[in-house]
Amino acid sequence: MNGNPFHPATSGYPRDLRGYGRDRPDPAWPGGAALAVQFVLNYEEGGEHSVLHGDAHAESFLAEHFTGPPRAGRHASIEGIFEYGSRVGFWRLWDLFTARAVPVTVFGVTMALARHPEAVAAMREADWEIASHGLRWIDHSTLAEADERRYLTDTMALHRTVCGAGPEGWYLGRASPNSLRLLTELTQPLYLSDFYNDELPYWRVIGEAPQLVLPYTLDANDMRFLTAPGFGNGEDFARYLIDSFDVLLAEGLRGSPGLMSIGLHPRITGRPGRLAGLARFLDHVAKHPQVWLARRDQVARHWRARFPYRAP
Repeated sequence: MNGNPFHPATSGYPRDLRGYGRDRPDPAWPGGAALAVQFVLNYEEGGEHSVLHGDAHAESFLAEHFTGPPRAGRHASIEGIFEYGSRVGFWRLWDLFTARAVPVTVFGVTMALARHPEAVAAMREADWEIASHGLRWIDHSTLAEADERRYLTDTMALHRTVCGAGPEGWYLGRASPNSLRLLTELTQPLYLSDFYNDELPYWRVIGEAPQLVLPYTLDANDMRFLTAPGFGNGEDFARYLIDSFDVLLAEGLRGSPGLMSIGLHPRITGRPGRLAGLARFLDHVAKHPQVWLARRDQVARHWRARFPYRAP
């Protein structure tokens, strides 16, 4: 170590900047697949910030137009944009995925799911995984620890009522410093996804318990239609997804199989011009038999079986 005060073996630095490095594990995906591809549908419509939901202001994040600072009172445009996702966009995406028998994981905001039982029934009919995106689509850093504990307990209870079983996977999206520790104390999650630091799953000790992390993505994600710089049209989206897929597939065929995650929202990719880009990507994927299409819970179970946790 030659007196290096920053060496990871001695510094006590809490972040892991090394990861798998050059020794990436072989996932041995089912069927000898060279790449696993996983689609996430974030269902948030009806759980966003709104005075109707007890908030002081309307939603101002990931909306279809520039909204400026949060507005007190109701915001008819924002409400309509979110309603489009549940009324139209969800069904357009459901038709696309079910027609092609593509498995999907839903990151479901529990309040939003509870307001739309027909959508939940359709998710279950299609055998989609319904993971938890929290009780509300809000920033958890605003919650005191005791309040967040109650909030997560209420999330699990309502999820069981609405979906018929509790969530196995979790993605809060805007987690607090306490969120993941509280989850490990309150439940035994199959996986956690509030991480963007890798592509492959890995184990991480949170609190005193080892937890499986399935990292998520903010780049292969339709949220970039509403952020700058971002996607300007469906072709931009398709091109980025296809390029990402081609690089990862080539790596897999050379002996280093990976995992590609794609993040979607009904109110965003449910728009016709954007859905066209997603459809082109699905057409491209369908040309390659070396791919395993899977839900996140399927990926997690496969990883746990192949790479059970071992203490360092």
